[in-house]
Amino acid sequence: MPPVTRKAKKEFLKEEEFEIFRRNASMLIEKMVELSCQTPKDSTVLVDEALHSIFFLGGINNPPCPPEVIITDMEILNSLKESYPKPFELYSIQLPKRHPFSCVLDMIVQVTGREKENGIKEKLKELIRQLKQDARSKILYSFTICVSYIDIPDPVKYYGVSMSTTGRTAGKIMVGASCLSAWDDDVAGAVMTYNPDKSKKKYFDGTIILPDSVRCESFKLDSGEKMNPCRSCGNLFGLQTDENTDEWPYGNCAEAESVSELLKSEHQVKEQVRARHRSDENRQKARNAVLKQLKSELENTDFKWDNNFYTPQRITY
Repeated sequence: MPPVTRKAKKEFLKEEEFEIFRRNASMLIEKMVELSCQTPKDSTVLVDEALHSIFFLGGINNPPCPPEVIITDMEILNSLKESYPKPFELYSIQLPKRHPFSCVLDMIVQVTGREKENGIKEKLKELIRQLKQDARSKILYSFTICVSYIDIPDPVKYYGVSMSTTGRTAGKIMVGASCLSAWDDDVAGAVMTYNPDKSKKKYFDGTIILPDSVRCESFKLDSGEKMNPCRSCGNLFGLQTDENTDEWPYGNCAEAESVSELLKSEHQVKEQVRARHRSDENRQKARNAVLKQLKSELENTDFKWDNNFYTPQRITY
């Protein structure tokens, strides 16, 4: 038998990753539909958003993995098309604002209750057990969760998960999209301070320092182990860390989403954070640079953007 060539091995790995994407995408859709039945009708907006985000990532996958390949049961496919038509119509021209696992997190928070941190973590852990069937199946799920809150009795807790994208192109696209459309403007400003190569912009510094009253704690989703903030999160948000080496791509960590949710709701903290950046004239220049980079990354795919970010829809009965 002739030896396996490097090209053949690469093609095999690509096919394997394609099948893992298809399987995990199907499982996430099934889980979102299942959970939406346990919550008020407003939760259908999360199913709609997750469908669009998953279909978009499938569309830019190499090779592409369209909705009809992800959902192989025709009855289920037709039912989803009838209930959630917009994701099917717009996944190939409009960008999602968030990656799919953020929608999963929001749904589980709704089902479990925002105050039940351990219950939320356990539900996510169980879901990851189902998605993580082998060493190579690190596709479409997050590895860490962050919990941010004000250090007072019975605080409101705000959750975020790390990016669930696979591959540099998808990751850069979703960080750019979240900066431009989803995250709180101060969190977006902090992330936009850094270039894709992790160097700091010379003309703009939007980094923030969270007040001492704010707690920001991250955990591994599979084991529950508490994690120190990485150097990137220390640079972005002033979080104290002993990590001197780990500098992950800016915006990939769970802290960005968690801190964003905190600042959107806790106005007193927001005012303290905003004090440094009220009139930064170079913020728009940094935003334009992110948009330019986002369009550049999209050119590496078959996606033809209509310059709109997708607005999730609620089912009306």
